[in-house]
Amino acid sequence: MLGEKLENVRKTAPLIHNITNYVTANDCANILLACGASPTMADDAAEVEEITALSGALNINIGTLNAMVTGMFLAGKRANALGRPVVLDPVGAGASRLRTDTARRLIEAIRFTVIRGNISEIKTLASGSGTTKGVDADAADAVTEETLETAVAFVKAFAGKTGAVAAVTGAIDLVSDAERTFVIRNGRPLMGCVTGTGCMLSAMTAAYLAANPECPLEAAAAAVCAMGVCGEIAQERLRPEEGNATYRNRLIDAVYHLDAKTLEGRARYEIR
Repeated sequence: MLGEKLENVRKTAPLIHNITNYVTANDCANILLACGASPTMADDAAEVEEITALSGALNINIGTLNAMVTGMFLAGKRANALGRPVVLDPVGAGASRLRTDTARRLIEAIRFTVIRGNISEIKTLASGSGTTKGVDADAADAVTEETLETAVAFVKAFAGKTGAVAAVTGAIDLVSDAERTFVIRNGRPLMGCVTGTGCMLSAMTAAYLAANPECPLEAAAAAVCAMGVCGEIAQERLRPEEGNATYRNRLIDAVYHLDAKTLEGRARYEIR
């Protein structure tokens, strides 16, 4: 099932429009090329609607908010009008009023296919109760085996409230459409030592959605599993003298070489 979603990305090579932060834009572009898609980056209000119309999906990331906010709303509404999938990555929601308010306004104005963030960001959007450490999740919010049942119920409720697939990523990843939740246990802690792995995942999720528009839950789960599996492969290939910079490159290489058989064989998940 998940492998087919990966193969569809490589077969269709969708163009993905990213309105994303300048810290990780290059990595988002490279991860899209690695997974078989094609990136375009445009945030000026004068052209975002045209670029969105050419693209298979839209990825909106609020990591570095500035004048691009106007473009986010224009592009999102255009994608909705055209029936294209839209991903929201609410980076740092809860860290500042600007980020939190912008993310909430986007959710009110745009119909998102997937909202992907860490547990603190999603809690902030759901109830204002989450806290963040910069753009990272607060340890108090972490999804653990002990809190898993409560976390699954929370993510299902958030998906139901927003109408979007909720993808909450961390040590344990949860991907839910309000009825079913993929509980995913792939990945490595070292992924947190590379800036932008979450941003890269959001971009890749948009590619999987564009290539598999009829099944957004499964497409999002496949993207999350793929990134986690590649995080494991990258660490396995890391030599003792190498660190997070090399790990970043090996992660992108692993995405480039990932095939359906490897994804199916290494993905560790259950559905609740």
